[in-house]
Amino acid sequence: MYNKIYVKIKNFFKNNYKFLIVLCTLIFLFYYEFPYIIYKSGGTINLDSRIIIDKKYKQDGTLSMSYVTAMKGTLPFILLSYVIPDWDLKSIDKVSNGSDYEETLEIGKTYLREGIDNAIIAAFNESDYDITITKDIYKVIYLSESSNTDVKIGDEILSINDKKVNNVEEIKEYINTLNENDKVILNVRNNDKDYKRYAFIYKEKDDSLKLGLAFNTTYEYITEIPVEVKMKNNESGSSGGLMMSLAIYNALTSDDITKGLNIVGTGSINSDGTVEEIGGVKYKVLAAEKKHADIFFCPEKNYKEAVNVKKKRNLDVEIVKVSSLKDAINYLNNKKI
Repeated sequence: MYNKIYVKIKNFFKNNYKFLIVLCTLIFLFYYEFPYIIYKSGGTINLDSRIIIDKKYKQDGTLSMSYVTAMKGTLPFILLSYVIPDWDLKSIDKVSNGSDYEETLEIGKTYLREGIDNAIIAAFNESDYDITITKDIYKVIYLSESSNTDVKIGDEILSINDKKVNNVEEIKEYINTLNENDKVILNVRNNDKDYKRYAFIYKEKDDSLKLGLAFNTTYEYITEIPVEVKMKNNESGSSGGLMMSLAIYNALTSDDITKGLNIVGTGSINSDGTVEEIGGVKYKVLAAEKKHADIFFCPEKNYKEAVNVKKKRNLDVEIVKVSSLKDAINYLNNKKI
């Protein structure tokens, strides 16, 4: 019996080996990930259900953030990127700064946490409610090629040579009191565990002393009214900060600034409410148009590109440039419906 089965299988492969080779090759090519990423317009996220606040006021319109869709560089998507005008092919080395997938994911999550914290702080500062920052948290988001260290992406820096870290400027000042090739010991926290790391000081071409680490800042704080921003595990980055802050502010305010409009936007935000330039504004404008947005808020430095996309595609959406959260609030307050 087994011999008959073996013979049938053998004959099948013998008679169909060319077909099977082609099939396996196609499967490999269709699923193998080449070192590229394809960017295209994504969609929008309505923030009404994402902002959880006690005493939340009702709004008639919508406040949404737009996002970019990034697809893995498999052969079908790479080929389609040469045909579809809004699909852009990028080398993974140019978008990851040399970080591997896990590091890139960790960096994106850290930026998201920073964006949420800044959005909450900026919104409360514009509202009638109080917020008190109790702690600044500094996490490593980048290691330069010149660094000589065992510090990991995502490490929270607690102290350097047993000197407590209060802010990034203090780190820079302290490093400049040391010498080239000095070894410093860093106490860090990562995933709720404490570690000791090392880093050697090196000298840049301008003679400044460096560790080769870059940080971003998140916060611990107390708000007069509890607030929570819900995000999904596959979401990352800080470019939704402006719209999150605007949605939080509107939830805290009795006057509905949306005025029944479908408002979409993008832009990272600092804790003082300033709005910073972001990447991929083309895709985000197109996403806003797909959702029939009335208004698209974008950072001032992205305005020219956003307007060019609107003109080129003849889009029916109003592009509004803002340099701060206050600009967006004032624009909506003064808009005539």
